[in-house]
Amino acid sequence: MKENGRILIVDDDDDILTAGKLLLKRKFSHISTCNLPEHIPAFIQNQDFDVILLDMNFGPGESTGKQGFYWLKKILAIKPESIIIMITAHGGVDVAVEAMKLGATDFIAKPWQNEKVIATLSTAIQLGQTRTEAQALRQKNNILIAASNQVNQPLLIGDSTALTEIKSLIKRSAPTEANILILGENGTGKELVAREIHQQSLRANNIFMSVDLGAISESLFESELFGHKKGAFTGAQHDRIGRLKAADGGTLFLDEIGNLPLHLQAKLLTVLEQREVTPLGENKAIPFDVRIVCATNLAKDKLQNESIFRQDLLFRLNTVEVNLPPLRERIDDIKPISEYFIQLYGKKYHKANLSISAATIKRLQQEQWLGNIRALRHAIERAVIMSDNQTLTIDDFQLTDASSAPSTNHNKEFSIDNHEDKQFFRGELNLESIEKQTIHQALKKHRYNISHSAKELGLTRAALYRRMEKHGL
Repeated sequence: MKENGRILIVDDDDDILTAGKLLLKRKFSHISTCNLPEHIPAFIQNQDFDVILLDMNFGPGESTGKQGFYWLKKILAIKPESIIIMITAHGGVDVAVEAMKLGATDFIAKPWQNEKVIATLSTAIQLGQTRTEAQALRQKNNILIAASNQVNQPLLIGDSTALTEIKSLIKRSAPTEANILILGENGTGKELVAREIHQQSLRANNIFMSVDLGAISESLFESELFGHKKGAFTGAQHDRIGRLKAADGGTLFLDEIGNLPLHLQAKLLTVLEQREVTPLGENKAIPFDVRIVCATNLAKDKLQNESIFRQDLLFRLNTVEVNLPPLRERIDDIKPISEYFIQLYGKKYHKANLSISAATIKRLQQEQWLGNIRALRHAIERAVIMSDNQTLTIDDFQLTDASSAPSTNHNKEFSIDNHEDKQFFRGELNLESIEKQTIHQALKKHRYNISHSAKELGLTRAALYRRMEKHGL
């Protein structure tokens, strides 16, 4: 059975061309011959060849190999990925070796042995296919890296004093290799900060990979981060590369690091100290090179509690610490953030030239936004959908009276503090209202920690997000 292979033989000896074609056409699908090297450019520009067999010398008495060197360089200049095998006489091995240093793949000595010629060409064709696949993978990887480094909005919108200080800290720390810990409530934009750090780092042209540790079960933690070999555990049907190795050369963002149990914190610490990872079911450690950026919504005092978080791991992670203030403490940023989301959702829902009134902005600045930017984003999306006017007003938003008054204690347990909550607990039962208020109370109780709220409600994080969007929470 013939192999799929397109081969070009270049030699000034017609007997060699005839013999080569007769030999190779029994094994390979397409054989072309060329007896004048000047025709090579036309051949390779009009057709794709898997292998080119190129003689080292053209013309009677020529034995220096200079012509072969010249055409070797010419071919590689036109198509650098070409697989070229040199044809040389027995006495010209040293010349052929020099050609390989210039980019040739292999050489064949003549008079040749048929079996060796076929074996050499088969290997060369496989090499060419491997190179093509590798090039396609590199191109695909570059596209994925570019996509992973893009976000749907400009990073860190706003010019408040607090945000300006954070931007300055990022500018100073991003070009270093320091591990960075980002602290802040849910919805404050911790991943955006991590992406900005990556974009300003020396790793910006490599991948940014985000891992939500709050969404990974304890049983899958090692498999996800470290990888596994086929058969390492029940259900491991294929080898899997871990996130630490997949992000090699780039930045790995570990979100909700505070949710990691102590015994898994110990395993992560060991891996980060050794800069090597051993996949499950493997005995050999694999080195990796990633920059670690972490984030958590845990308060600093809880992070410093040894019973909650290992202090040796904390020291490893927070070489630089970024504290993101909640949206209620950077009210000057509410206007530009709101205007951005209005344009974003106006385009999404085909409502051009939307704006927002000054009075509405002022009212939004009075809100507590316990869900921070995420909550503001949901509120604006709903307002854009529901509004029939070009200018959004306060009537387009679902805002509670109680939330407009500044809260004096954001850490207290939840309470029944608005009209809808009181309706719910008075027994005015409506299924949609009950679901909304139950979710609302769980979010308030856990200070909008999505993982903890979802666990108490018996939902997955994704299901909770869908219900929050459904109810405009």
